Amino acid sequence: MTHAPILLLARILLGLLFVMAGFGKLGDVAGFGGYMATGGIPAVLAWPVVLFEILGGIALIVGFQTRIAALALAAFCVLSGVLYHFDPADQMQMTQLLKNLGLAGGYLALWITGAGAWSVDALRGNAVPQRA
Repeated sequence: MTHAPILLLARILLGLLFVMAGFGKLGDVAGFGGYMATGGIPAVLAWPVVLFEILGGIALIVGFQTRIAALALAAFCVLSGVLYHFDPADQMQMTQLLKNLGLAGGYLALWITGAGAWSVDALRGNAVPQRA
């Protein structure tokens, strides 16, 4: 059985989250920079973060440099979760932290498996064959 359709669906679902988040921030990048500063990240990094979200999400969806993109997105989820959602006194923030950690798990799974056969990586000969 081929896992290509399932890996494609996983990449689309996990990548779409970042693409939509990145495009959503384009309406107020300065405001997003202010929010970043509350977690100790310089506001000047707002544009690079927005671009990272959009391009990283797109890379994952199309399966381009999937392992690198997945590992970077996993690290982003953990870091942003710890910096902005770790608040044991606030159940909603802790739920957001766990959501970020769960997403990181999905990205790590893609890091291990790669993009699968239905991807740019496979077309370029960079996909590692899947085991059954």
